[in-house]
Amino acid sequence: MPFHDRKDAGEQLARALQHYQSDHPVIVALPRGGVPVAAEVARALKAPLELLIVRKLGLPQQPELAMGAIVGGAEPVTIRNEDVIAAARISEAGFAAVRDRELAEIDRRRQRYLAQRPFPPLAGHTVILIDDGIATGATIRVAIRALRAMHPRKIVVAVPVAAPDILVTLKGEADDVICLEQHEPFGAIGLYYADFRQVEDDAVLQALAAAPSARSTRP
Repeated sequence: MPFHDRKDAGEQLARALQHYQSDHPVIVALPRGGVPVAAEVARALKAPLELLIVRKLGLPQQPELAMGAIVGGAEPVTIRNEDVIAAARISEAGFAAVRDRELAEIDRRRQRYLAQRPFPPLAGHTVILIDDGIATGATIRVAIRALRAMHPRKIVVAVPVAAPDILVTLKGEADDVICLEQHEPFGAIGLYYADFRQVEDDAVLQALAAAPSARSTRP
């Protein structure tokens, strides 16, 4: 078993990212599972921690299989997995229904975690984007697109575990990709953790309270 829990994974990932400390990066976590991992990286690198709220668009009959992903905001960013949509014969109305439901969940989480605080400006900064693992890559890819629109100097994707073919794709979209474990064939992310219990909202709020934000660390 590569990792005991997300805290252990974050500690190991932080060691692999230590060379980025001199860049004064902003750590961006995908909640909820990526937050405990990212919190350890932020602590080790003495970096601010922010959240980018992304939701997988799962098939109605098979929610764990992504037909896309979405980042909310004034202009939501959506990625579609056209092969999955076609194979499952999902209509545009069916896709829109799932998208709208997940946008509502993004709004709920934003209010719960961030209230009315805007996302900090990232132009010219190194951003380290963290999740607890990557299976299909839909959520991490839409997150990269959303971050790229904010004009950071560099986007680094950092995860404890991922499927090798997804990493190849991500290397064409991010400026650097750090992954501790690659497995083929790739099972569910939880298979690579001894403890993969669900991350609750309170744990996300505690992690945010313990770490500085990018807003408070800039002039």
